[in-house]
Amino acid sequence: MVDLGEFSLDRMVRAVEKVRERLLRATAALNQHQVPYAIIGGNAVAAWVSRVDEAAVRNTQDVDILIRREDLPLAKTALENAGFVYRHAASIDMFLDGPDAKARDAVHVIFAAERVRPEYLLATPNVDEVDEYKGYSVLNLESLVRMKLTSNRRKDQVHVLDLIDVGLIDQTWVARFPTEIGQRLQTLLDDPSG
Repeated sequence: MVDLGEFSLDRMVRAVEKVRERLLRATAALNQHQVPYAIIGGNAVAAWVSRVDEAAVRNTQDVDILIRREDLPLAKTALENAGFVYRHAASIDMFLDGPDAKARDAVHVIFAAERVRPEYLLATPNVDEVDEYKGYSVLNLESLVRMKLTSNRRKDQVHVLDLIDVGLIDQTWVARFPTEIGQRLQTLLDDPSG
């Protein structure tokens, strides 16, 4: 049985703030060391959704970035100088937010132009497929949607549904992708409740 603490709006707000602080600290370090990157995952989806309707933004516990594999040594230097601790575990590269942090309190790394898993249909985007905003690089919308549809886990589907819900994606997007990826989008457009 899990030991429950008290309900706390302050703890809820702090959890969201910690993710934001981790994201900004990591991107500032990468920028300072001129490491090309893109914010991906839930934070990228939230950034895009917020451009249309901030009330529709979904919080995320993850900080995910896309970098080139050859830039990992420079990224290590940059992020370790900012207080992060590099770990490679279970085929995942991450930077823990301090020596006692958990994997949830980390910046997770995905490598650009590589397949995350061998069975994935497409490789990840390149780090130059970005939109710049106030000192950080967010994966552009089409590349983000392609990445989400390639992964196609339930949380990725929910992220695509968020983008559909605010009108960033519609029926015209299906043809932008290879057939199987387009079919995944069509399924979400046809039956958003799954």
